[in-house]
Amino acid sequence: MEAQKIAVDAVVVLTGCERSAVEAFIRRFYLAGIRDPKRLTFKGLQALAQD
Repeated sequence: MEAQKIAVDAVVVLTGCERSAVEAFIRRFYLAGIRDPKRLTFKGLQALAQD
């Protein structure tokens, strides 16, 4: 869960997006098995860039 928190904090700071939206994206990747904070951050940034 610490990886998830680190990734959410990083994406919020880098994008300025709403925390709840970022948490939803990151949680989906975390539950899919991605546990590395760097990968979660990268995947979160990719997902938010597509929207």
